[in-house]
Amino acid sequence: MRIARFTKDDKTPQYAFVQKDEQDGKDYLVVLSGYPFGAQPVEPTGERFPLDTDGLRLLAPVIPSKIYGLAKNYEAHAQFMHETGHSDIAHAPENMVIFSKPSTSVIGPDDPIVIPPFSHDMNFEPEVAVIIGRIAKNVPAEKAMDYVLGFTCVNDVTLRDLQGADPMWTRAKGFDTACPLGPWIQTDLNWKDAKISFTLNGKDVPEASGTTAKLIHGIPEQIAAISSFSTLLPGDVIMTGTPNASGSLKPGDEPVVHVEGIGSLRNVVVQG
Repeated sequence: MRIARFTKDDKTPQYAFVQKDEQDGKDYLVVLSGYPFGAQPVEPTGERFPLDTDGLRLLAPVIPSKIYGLAKNYEAHAQFMHETGHSDIAHAPENMVIFSKPSTSVIGPDDPIVIPPFSHDMNFEPEVAVIIGRIAKNVPAEKAMDYVLGFTCVNDVTLRDLQGADPMWTRAKGFDTACPLGPWIQTDLNWKDAKISFTLNGKDVPEASGTTAKLIHGIPEQIAAISSFSTLLPGDVIMTGTPNASGSLKPGDEPVVHVEGIGSLRNVVVQG
């Protein structure tokens, strides 16, 4: 099942199921009566819109209370960071390296990623994001997936120059537009082996690709670790890690994160 958040003619955002019509092969938004993260059940309103309807715009599928991410959670990315001079450590650390982004960093599909004027090295990091479905606190790893609503694509945009200059990653990871999410939530995903790829300006970037099968700390372990110190709320996001090399983004670029089984998240880059 796919769950989208959208607006039509710039009116109040709504939620919808994304369903393919077997007759014409097109995807449609089946509008829902309320908020799928709330206590009350939701149901279709009877409205249905093709995805290419004029005035319809997909939004970030959630506005989380908080976003957590894992750094160097793939050996290939840890080695890349060391080889490019961004890390003194040659291999992935044994313990999880957890950071956060604020909700104000979230943008949706096709929204602009804005390069702040104080940075000159903005990088892409394609990843699988986990969407929490119910309150999670001190959750054991063996039960962690019971608390997951679904998954989406995320680009963990990072100001690499500030990441090296600042003792904390607050500016490097948390600036406005640093967390593109979308295009929707996929509730049914092979999360143990989800294939991640990335294109820039229409060209595949194979060195940025990978699979969650190579995560050092798996998704259940991530949820268990984070929920041990922070209560996760419905709609909260965990960015699971970028699988391999990252690269620079410049004004005019069109980065697209692809996750097999979810879809594609496209954005554009502008200078702030």
